[in-house]
Amino acid sequence: MINSESRPLAEVLELELVQMAQNRDESAFEELMRRNASTSFRLALSVLKDRQEAEDQVQNSFFNAWKSLGRFQSQSRFSTWFRTIVMNQCLMRLRTVKRANLQSLDDGGEQDRLREYPTHDPSPEQALGRDQLTARLRIETQRLPPLLREVLVLRDLEELSIEEVASRLELTEAAVKSRLMRARAMLRERMEPHVGRSSAIAL
Repeated sequence: MINSESRPLAEVLELELVQMAQNRDESAFEELMRRNASTSFRLALSVLKDRQEAEDQVQNSFFNAWKSLGRFQSQSRFSTWFRTIVMNQCLMRLRTVKRANLQSLDDGGEQDRLREYPTHDPSPEQALGRDQLTARLRIETQRLPPLLREVLVLRDLEELSIEEVASRLELTEAAVKSRLMRARAMLRERMEPHVGRSSAIAL
């Protein structure tokens, strides 16, 4: 059993913090969340494109992680497990927004639509298509093999440098570049049926 008072929590290893948190030590869990707050927010913001939405969904992810912590097993790092929760939470939010947009289009009158979509904004059809494409991109990213997905998320979504990704995943920079190339190629291949070859190449 870890004695949380024997040393500052900032010096405790991640695995030890997880064990403490699984024993319902809220201070240990708060330290885990503190360590993951910045990268989780950047990930949520890259998906949702809205700071307030990103903050809300990271907070929801904190709550969901606390509820699910007993099911976490140490085959992967806690930070990787938690980023998956954040990504899923953001995708759920995108689907909710898309359904709300569809409902608004079905129920609103013509004047309401004009007020909701000014002439300088994308048309409802364009906005919906963009949202659907974004959601599909995130879904296909989640379907990549974990070893490739981690590199892609850290480099292209969290915008870490190759050196930072290598350090985070304990890989060589050459391995990171190789996995990133494979991940991007696989993602383009998966997106091609949805956007066409020319658009997929631009991803």
